[in-house]
Amino acid sequence: MSEQMTGTLADLKTLVQGTPAAGESAEAPRTPKRDEFGRAYATGRRKDAVARVWVKPGKGNIEVNGKPVLKYFARPVLRMLLSQPFLVADRYQQFDVYATVSGGGLSGQAGAVRHGISRALTNYEPELRSILKKAGFLTRDPRVVERKKYGKAKARRSFQFSKR
Repeated sequence: MSEQMTGTLADLKTLVQGTPAAGESAEAPRTPKRDEFGRAYATGRRKDAVARVWVKPGKGNIEVNGKPVLKYFARPVLRMLLSQPFLVADRYQQFDVYATVSGGGLSGQAGAVRHGISRALTNYEPELRSILKKAGFLTRDPRVVERKKYGKAKARRSFQFSKR
């Protein structure tokens, strides 16, 4: 019985030697995901907005729904949101971005494009994943508008009270 037990333990030991230790990662190095045109694609989401984003090497041109970013996102704060992933990754004005956005308002759309740019950059250069993840750009912001309840004017606001 002890011989049988020793044989199975030896087999188990050879099986375990092939697996990584507790501190090591079991994941193989990530490979870039690019299409035949050399672009990386990703989807970004924020509130009700959904953005489809393509990233390719270029001069830093950003086009949203067929318009230049200066026209589509007129407020500087929204344009700053779009440039954040490039600044953090030290890739400012090295990539051209083409995005199509639908749903939500301008603020949500800018957040969706930023999320999409971050995910597309990680698909293009997998080494940037840890930098962008640490900055919080790969996390989808789960906050959405609260639904309206019956008997209320809005989600929580009550109708105006009248004493008489």
